[in-house]
Amino acid sequence: MKLDELLQEIVDAHASDLFIVAGLPLSYVVSGRQIRMNSAPLMPKDTETFVQAIYEVSGRSFQSFLDNTNHDDDFSFALAGVGRFRANIFRQRGSYGAVVRVIPFGLPDPSDLHIPEEVLRLSRLQKGLLLVTGPAGAGKSTTLACIVDRLNHERMGHIITMEDPVEYVHKHGTCIVTQREVPTDIATYGEALRSALHESPDVILLGEMRDYETIATAVTAAEMAQLLLSTLHTTGAANTISRIIDVFPAAQQCQIRLQLSIALQAVVSQQLVPTVDGEVLPAFEIMVANSAIRTLIRENKTHGIESVLALGNSSMRTMDQSLFNLVKSGRVKAETALHYSIYQEDLERRFEEEGF
Repeated sequence: MKLDELLQEIVDAHASDLFIVAGLPLSYVVSGRQIRMNSAPLMPKDTETFVQAIYEVSGRSFQSFLDNTNHDDDFSFALAGVGRFRANIFRQRGSYGAVVRVIPFGLPDPSDLHIPEEVLRLSRLQKGLLLVTGPAGAGKSTTLACIVDRLNHERMGHIITMEDPVEYVHKHGTCIVTQREVPTDIATYGEALRSALHESPDVILLGEMRDYETIATAVTAAEMAQLLLSTLHTTGAANTISRIIDVFPAAQQCQIRLQLSIALQAVVSQQLVPTVDGEVLPAFEIMVANSAIRTLIRENKTHGIESVLALGNSSMRTMDQSLFNLVKSGRVKAETALHYSIYQEDLERRFEEEGF
């Protein structure tokens, strides 16, 4: 099967990811379920052919991958009339492999994705740090794209995005939107962020806060006049804050707690949870920094954030509250919710009290 035919097939199947791995038939994922195509297991030569085809349609050099000392490559590409895709190319067991993610043309509709209005309203923030967190494949980039799209149509200014690679393409709305791909347009996130601070930004989207240098620069930028959006691979607001602080040397942790207590505006944590009908739904934890949360951050008492969220106003919720509501609505089984919960024993006790 030719690459363009394969990509068209997975787009038509509403797949999220395509796996090209030796020893396995071509496989793709739909709503969290793996589907193996009716074909023979791929041989190393087959996977190499597909990988070379990906480089060809993306206008990249396969030789550059062969010369890559990191042994992997990550980039986006488009196929006219089919869609946009993000490819991760890698080596495994002496052969080449690829995982190709489908990125639909156009921007996602938040209502179709069940993104709550409380999350979208965070686009009204004028400055500070807004983080969207969760495991890989949880939809963080999609949520950020929806927030940026609302920003791009509700206010004026300059939005700069830095991504590796660029997934959703934003047209200029009431804002000017510039999008830079790492490393195609600029070498690193840290370099892109430092450059962006000299480009009159009003909103900065940093695809991922990966290391100490990037996190330090991002927090400093968020203390200034900019609104800075980014992601972390953490679950829960308290874990996210602890993760940021732990990146810093012990001697600097008191200072970063103080900076975060001032700059951090909100943390949205999300997971995709399987439903009873075989689909997936997002569960969200939403933390909006108030005086109580800022005090907890400053005094190194982040373990108390969960209690503030549970007792907070209607704009905030814990992950376990979201999971409970999904079970209460009949969309998710209780045992599934427990698997994704943060405080499993407490949620299980609540299910027992409610008769689930």
